[in-house]
Amino acid sequence: MPPTQQSAAEPADPTAAGPRPGTTAAPAVRRTDCPWCGSTRLRTLVLDRCDDCAYVFRNPRPAPGARPSPPAADAPEPAAARDRRHRAAARALLPFGEPESWLDVGTGAARFPVTARTVHPYTAFDGLDTGPEVAQALADGRIDEGHRGTLTDLAPRLTARYDVLSMFRHLEHVPDPRAELRAAHQVLRPGGHLVVEATEPRSLAAAVLGRWWAPYHRPRLLQLIPESALCRELRGLGFTVVLIDRRAAHRSAGPGAAATLALARLLARPSAADSPVARLARTALSRSAGPPLALARALDRALSPLTSRTRCANAYRLIARRDTTPG
Repeated sequence: MPPTQQSAAEPADPTAAGPRPGTTAAPAVRRTDCPWCGSTRLRTLVLDRCDDCAYVFRNPRPAPGARPSPPAADAPEPAAARDRRHRAAARALLPFGEPESWLDVGTGAARFPVTARTVHPYTAFDGLDTGPEVAQALADGRIDEGHRGTLTDLAPRLTARYDVLSMFRHLEHVPDPRAELRAAHQVLRPGGHLVVEATEPRSLAAAVLGRWWAPYHRPRLLQLIPESALCRELRGLGFTVVLIDRRAAHRSAGPGAAATLALARLLARPSAADSPVARLARTALSRSAGPPLALARALDRALSPLTSRTRCANAYRLIARRDTTPG
């Protein structure tokens, strides 16, 4: 069923809680235009989508201090699958030479640098993040240097310092993705490479599953940028896109994940007004749903290698080279 036009009945941010205790926040203002291309042709699923450029964004933005809670369908990626994806991302840089220095933005616990070092043993891997994990990663030797803060704030003192800068699902969670890309251009040396992994909102799976497409419900998600829109932006900033890979960046999140999400939403809202029969039915459904849902998620994983080769691929990996001359 096609998505409807904007509707006040559908909350734009179903996962956001209120402000932290002791804080106040200005009321969020709902946009009537696309923050990427300016079009007013918007429609609402869980997030708003621009019908002109396919940019997907949370509208309105969560109020400062809001704490979103992860929905049940946003299952963590298995460690083995994550390591394979990270290793493939590191290998994708091999045709472009051995980098001397690599900055992983949004590094968290620095899992990517640890894996990438097995592919690039002579590269210095640094990490950047706003949270305390980056300091622990540095103390544990998982990165050579740690930077705590935002890329946009730290870019002036990191100008032209790195051969490679990676952003894995990072642009989806920042307030201003264009500012992040400008900062990445500043931090990279001329001829250096930017590696981006991101969710593709133009995936056929998104059109088929609609509001139950799992990536729409990812915690702290602010926007999804289509590959074509990101490529245009990078070219305008002085990058040349040298590789696009949809297959390797794909993650398992198909009908099984959609069924898990739908069931979680159904079971998450018990009411004191429920009749004893309704409460009994809810309990029975909760207890009996485990095996079928586990089978559905296993089927998602089994079909993922095939799905990743079709228009249902839900992500892309992009490598862009910073031009050595302006324009």
